[in-house]
Amino acid sequence: MTLELVFETHQTTLDNEAGIATGWLPGRLSSQGRRQARELGDRRRDDGLAAVFTSDLHRAVETVDLAFGEAGPPVLLDWRLRECDYGKLNGAPRDQVHVDRVAHLSTPYPGGESWQQAVDRVGSFLGDLLPRWDGARVLVVGHVATRLGLDHHLLGVPLVDELAAEFRWQPGWEYVLEAG
Repeated sequence: MTLELVFETHQTTLDNEAGIATGWLPGRLSSQGRRQARELGDRRRDDGLAAVFTSDLHRAVETVDLAFGEAGPPVLLDWRLRECDYGKLNGAPRDQVHVDRVAHLSTPYPGGESWQQAVDRVGSFLGDLLPRWDGARVLVVGHVATRLGLDHHLLGVPLVDELAAEFRWQPGWEYVLEAG
């Protein structure tokens, strides 16, 4: 059993532009983000997608709504695809929250969760995809924590290495999920 998984981040938000780490707050796309979401739709609309799975946070849902509207593949919201919960630091300046992400590898942010906990949520999501979507190509729209989880669980990248590296946006990442 195999599944092709395409990952895209939610598009640029007002908080991204202001240097804010939104975390579990809803967030809203900026005008640039709304344009990027429409471009995502153009890029993926004819990509053979059987379904779109998205974080239930507003900025991810808004991205999917603008990309596909009502004419696209089925859209399924899943809270396990959310960003890391920064707890009391949700909505704080990005530089303050991400000053030392490795320090929160297994130690939760005050009132929130650790990166390991966020990555484990993504692993739980992946465990539920097969066999229902065997042979399909699906799109996942999420956050930095979602991509870290995909890289960790599907490519074997050590989480500590991912946390030490700077996130670099690109127009999609492609993975293969295999049973076992």
